[in-house]
Amino acid sequence: MTPAPPCVVVAHDPTPEMRGAYRQALAARCELLFRPDLAPAGWQAARARADVLIAQNPRIEIAAEDVAAMTALGFVQLLTAGVDHVPLHLFPRDLPIASNSGAFAGPMAEFALAMTLAAAKRLPVEHREMRDGRFNQFVANRTLDGAVCAIIGFGGVGRRAARLFRALGAEVHAINRRGETGEEMAFVGTLAALEDVLRAADVVLVSLSLTAATAGLIGARELGWMKDDAILVNVARGEIVDQDALYRHLVANRRFFACLESWWIEPVRHGEFRIDHPFLDLPNVIAAPHNSASVPGAHVEAVRLGARNVLRWLDGEAPRNLLGADERGA
Repeated sequence: MTPAPPCVVVAHDPTPEMRGAYRQALAARCELLFRPDLAPAGWQAARARADVLIAQNPRIEIAAEDVAAMTALGFVQLLTAGVDHVPLHLFPRDLPIASNSGAFAGPMAEFALAMTLAAAKRLPVEHREMRDGRFNQFVANRTLDGAVCAIIGFGGVGRRAARLFRALGAEVHAINRRGETGEEMAFVGTLAALEDVLRAADVVLVSLSLTAATAGLIGARELGWMKDDAILVNVARGEIVDQDALYRHLVANRRFFACLESWWIEPVRHGEFRIDHPFLDLPNVIAAPHNSASVPGAHVEAVRLGARNVLRWLDGEAPRNLLGADERGA
């Protein structure tokens, strides 16, 4: 008797293009089910048979009783790179769960560079100055050629950003968990080297995961280590930077620039957008609504990358980007 194919359940409601990518990658290897297509009885049956669960935002796509009913579940693939908003406590501690690290690295790295250049070239400042009738032709701006760019968190986004910064002549210093990388870097170290890295940097890009160890990593002390005209770019999570300390630092150091694409309270993760200080009124802030990954085709590419990882699990290989104890809150 031919064994039944493995059952892969997609929890979110994909676009037609995303469905096509799922089918192209997985349909020949498994029974592929989309939860939005299932009637209640069909969903109950799918839960019992699911070997793999693919989710985009489990917080709203599945409930505790769904996970409890998935008695055959062997692997969870998330479509997002960040997992701090995922209710990981719903899943058994020994169940392998993978993020989709690197899925949006290209556009996010471009966005980080764009924000950095906008700050270095004083574009928002001069726009306001010209609007008010001031033509500052001889006020100097800055170049990245010869600048030191520190990348805190050297995953997919950090590596792609490093290549862009280096192409403009910048010297890149990186911080990651291992303190080593295959990339050509001027310096790479662990968080133990954070002070030296921040003191040397003209630009600091925050692109690491939010965990219990990284929450509040950049506070008043760390901001004080940085140059008074440094550019801080955050495309990771707002909570990595202390909000109160950053606001005070920006007010006290008008040559310091903050480029904020990630915020402390955001609609997708928290149900609303809220800030405790008027950052948007400061001339040394560039703000964006956490949309660096929002380019055409990005979510289809995320499906392809996640599906390839599911295929690794189906083939008996170790999936990439498995969550570690720090990310799972151990």
